Amino acid sequence: MTTRVRIVAACSCLLLLAAVAWAAFAPVEAGSREQVYLIPRGTFAKRMAGHYVEVLPSHIQLTLGVKDILVLRNDDDVPQMFGPVLIMPGQRFELPFRLASHYQFACSLHQNGQLVIDVAPPPSPGWRRLAWRAKVTFAAWLGHRTA
Repeated sequence: MTTRVRIVAACSCLLLLAAVAWAAFAPVEAGSREQVYLIPRGTFAKRMAGHYVEVLPSHIQLTLGVKDILVLRNDDDVPQMFGPVLIMPGQRFELPFRLASHYQFACSLHQNGQLVIDVAPPPSPGWRRLAWRAKVTFAAWLGHRTA
C-alpha cells in the first residue's frame, strides 16, 4: 500500500469513528415533543357503515424527552372518548407523559376499545443512545412512527 492510500484509509476510519461517537453521545433533540394523531372528518360515519378505519395504531411507543406528548385532534363531527376524556369535534387533547411506563387506555377509536402506550426512558449516552438512534432511523426508513 502506498502512503497516500494509508492516509485516506486512516482518515476514513477516523471520520467513521467520529460519526459513531457523535451518534452515541450527542444530545437527542426533536423539533417537537408532540406525537400528533388526527381523527379525520367522517371517521365515525365510516365505522358505523362497517368500514375499518385506523386513526391510531393499537400500540404507540413514545420516548421521554424526545416524543413524550400524545396529541389527539378531533376533526370528526362527533365526540370521541379517550380514557375518561371526551374529545369534542374540533378539540385538541394533549397528554404529556413524565414517567416511563406501560399505559392502557379505553379508546373509542379501536375495535377492541383499548389503546396501549409504552413510554421509554430517554436514551442514555453511549451504546444505548447509539442503538436507539439506529432503531429510530431504520423505523423511519420503513415508514413507522416511533420515538
